[in-house]
Amino acid sequence: MVQTRRATPRRARVDHEGVEQAVLIRWLLGEQQRGTAVGLAYEHTYHVPNGGQRNKKTASDLKAQGVKAGVSDLVVKLARGGWHGLYIEFKATPPHHASTAKSQREWLALAEDEGYCAVLARGLEEAKAVLREYMSWPETEIVGQRQGMTHGTEWRG
Repeated sequence: MVQTRRATPRRARVDHEGVEQAVLIRWLLGEQQRGTAVGLAYEHTYHVPNGGQRNKKTASDLKAQGVKAGVSDLVVKLARGGWHGLYIEFKATPPHHASTAKSQREWLALAEDEGYCAVLARGLEEAKAVLREYMSWPETEIVGQRQGMTHGTEWRG
């Protein structure tokens, strides 16, 4: 059997969402270095690596370890505007955006029901606007005493 080569090679798939999200994080770092209000979010923002192509074994292992479908891409663990924190479901700028999965919409609704600000941001500029607005809000005040955990290993030096 003789194999023939394709006349034109396939184009490499471009991860528009991943590229834009990386630009967003670099922008946030720059804002931190400039000392802006939104830059305060840099140290408190992290990505939840739930997506991507995986083989069945890796996917099974990660699910057993707690990976859940629909969890938002970015979390800001700063309480602002009466919210506990911010969840951002990030999509690439149209027309390169993917549709929002039912599990992603459900996660946003669950987060909001639990007291987190939950936002779908389509593209870099919308995500920047979301972060600027959220960080412009006053810090959420804690009312009453916090509970102390009786279990777990002490980690404070």
